[in-house]
Amino acid sequence: MSKVLVIEDNQDLAYGLRNNLEIEGHQVEVAGDGADGLARVRKTEPDLVILDLMLPGLDGFRVLRTLRDEGRRLPILILTARGDESDKVRGLRLGADDYVTKPFGVLELLARVEALLRRAAAAEPPKAPPIEKFGAIEVHTASRTVRRSGEQVTLTPKEYDLLLALIDRRGAVASRSDLLTEVWGYSAAVMSRTVDTHIAELRRKLEDDLAAPRHILTVRKTGYRLER
Repeated sequence: MSKVLVIEDNQDLAYGLRNNLEIEGHQVEVAGDGADGLARVRKTEPDLVILDLMLPGLDGFRVLRTLRDEGRRLPILILTARGDESDKVRGLRLGADDYVTKPFGVLELLARVEALLRRAAAAEPPKAPPIEKFGAIEVHTASRTVRRSGEQVTLTPKEYDLLLALIDRRGAVASRSDLLTEVWGYSAAVMSRTVDTHIAELRRKLEDDLAAPRHILTVRKTGYRLER
């Protein structure tokens, strides 16, 4: 469910927009003037703003400029009066993503809203989970730290990278040559016990029973995988 903020002083129009957007499954808030609109953006972090340019007090142009000056990249759809070509151009130059001219058809506006939301979603890079967990182990990817039952575990940089390479495979097997290439940058032709040595250290630091590891498992004649 997307959060949409409508900044519009015409109460009848604002109600109509809210009603139609909610029918489409969006969560909608309405602000009746520019100052209230800015405050709501800062408080609720909407996914999209529908902004009337002709607002009392703080007009839509200043709202638009302020949001962009603050570094807010959320999509903004402006509402302009028919025939005011200069307003459309000015709004787009200030950072609006699209515009609809009053009076407008509801279907056209809804289509533009959906297009802007799709474009914004496609532009967002996938976010890595901030914490990966398996058993009593927590891997905090943002800080590159590892905890076991709440206590911090000290890993070397290569041990951490090796652990992350196993986590990223989501249970799939990683061959020794793949891990050598990915973590150490070695050629796949290089024969080395480096991976096995580091796996042994990871088990020593993270497993309860070294004779029967529960999470960092050996796949015979292939490599290793992580069992959550």
